[in-house]
Amino acid sequence: MKIHVINTGLFKLDGGAMFGVVPKVLWQKQHSADANNLCTWAMRCLLIEDGDRLILIDTGMGDKQSEKFFSYYEPHGYATLPKSIGEAGFRPEDVTDVILTHLHFDHVGGAVVRRDEQLKLTFPNATYWSEADHWQWALDPNPRERASFLKENILPIQESGQLKFIEDSSPFLHIDFIKVKGHTEQMMLPVIHYKEKTLIYAADLIPSTAHVPLPWVMAYDVRPLLTMEEKDRVLNRALDENAILIFEHDPVYEAAILEKNEKGIRIKERGALEDFLLNV
Repeated sequence: MKIHVINTGLFKLDGGAMFGVVPKVLWQKQHSADANNLCTWAMRCLLIEDGDRLILIDTGMGDKQSEKFFSYYEPHGYATLPKSIGEAGFRPEDVTDVILTHLHFDHVGGAVVRRDEQLKLTFPNATYWSEADHWQWALDPNPRERASFLKENILPIQESGQLKFIEDSSPFLHIDFIKVKGHTEQMMLPVIHYKEKTLIYAADLIPSTAHVPLPWVMAYDVRPLLTMEEKDRVLNRALDENAILIFEHDPVYEAAILEKNEKGIRIKERGALEDFLLNV
């Protein structure tokens, strides 16, 4: 197995929305905000070579939305999904599987492209994997999440015939899943078994190193108290298994390992995923 970090660019979100009830006087020590209270975040995906499968986890926001839409989020940076996949030595046609942790636009937008005024799958030979209850949740969204579930990101996948759902058993040899409901209905966290090490792709349950403390929960979460319970379980599992946490949105740090001190579970070491994997 070989794991590639796939950077798809940076974007901005409101600091208050990202940190919920945590006061700005605290969170701005972790993430500085601009004059509009916007903080910069990564959209970090993974590409996994595992036997004859090439598995992509999440796809960033893509580039097919309107100029007005992008003005809200200010996407920037040199990295794009196709460029990063190319730098890893592959083409979109090589991807065999796309795992979508959930269907918010900054996770699924790159799964579909607009070409010649038509919406087409970015990865034409891939099976797209989602969770059945979450898929229905996204097709009939609640008012709180409606702006994050865009039909142009979702319906082309369904209409392609290349959509499958992950149920109780995993279709992958070295990837299992933790399903959580705090951020959105049935978000999937891939748990990757790499050699003798466990890697947990934390998606939007723990989007950055700053979100490790239990009360640091996003205002975007539909069930914030449940998010805290789920974080507690995942963090304790990561601590018990000495697992590597991978952060989808941290603008600086790709991964971390944990320790427990008088304040609870905290970051022991953080840095590039490659550095953590060198000694595995």
